[in-house]
Amino acid sequence: MIIFVLVQSLVLITSLSLSLLGTQAQYNPSVPPPAEAGCVSAGPLNGMEFAYIPSGSFLMGSAFSKGGNINQWPRHTVHINSFQLMTTEVTQGMWEEVMGCNPSDNPDNDKGVGNSYPVYSVSWDDCQEFINNLNEIDTSHTYRLPSESEWEYACRAGTATIFFWGDSDSDSVIVQYCWYSPISHYDVKPVAGKEPNPWGLYDICGNVWEWYQDHHHTDYNGAPTDGSAWETPGLYSRVTRGGKSIPNSRPSPSAHRFAFGISANSSVGFRLARSER
Repeated sequence: MIIFVLVQSLVLITSLSLSLLGTQAQYNPSVPPPAEAGCVSAGPLNGMEFAYIPSGSFLMGSAFSKGGNINQWPRHTVHINSFQLMTTEVTQGMWEEVMGCNPSDNPDNDKGVGNSYPVYSVSWDDCQEFINNLNEIDTSHTYRLPSESEWEYACRAGTATIFFWGDSDSDSVIVQYCWYSPISHYDVKPVAGKEPNPWGLYDICGNVWEWYQDHHHTDYNGAPTDGSAWETPGLYSRVTRGGKSIPNSRPSPSAHRFAFGISANSSVGFRLARSER
């Protein structure tokens, strides 16, 4: 009887071992594992980096009980496909490398000048020209302005609170993550000077406003739910998100949205999204 039990145990162990070997044999080392949220890869310009934003769904917008207003309503579920988003805003150094000039270097509108400062005083059309040039420089990726739903999803980084760091609007907390007046003295600051959000994005709720691909609408009725930009013309021109360097401003909640006409504005810059070609 003891011998019979030992033989059965040996057969079971052998069977399990062969099963494990078969499973291991199916592993293909040439197939890379899925990228993790926030995984950073280099861009084609000096200092340009992109964070991997994983696919997923989220509830876009804000309830009135969370300080939202009509242009953040109705809240709706949006699915986002994976993409890459710049960890910082496009800097003046990057702009000059591609365009051969620095539109922010203007004594009549000096909010901060230097290679590591975000570019500002650029129009929505200026950004499109920069993107076209960058797509010619790097033919392995497609560069574009993000949609505003991609921005909100990336800004939230899996959170459902007012800000990505939580619900606190205490200055002692806010100052860790973003530049805003009055601590910025109404100027812009060099990028990546504060702590990033959980997916490695800097200045996502402060510094300059950022252009996005979407037309601005007064609410979300009819908005896309697949992460694409809302290209149907609305009441205003194009969506801006993020920044708050204007006087008497507070940091932007994750759901906050604004709009400017597409002409150059001294408070607006941008960051880029990209995907593999």
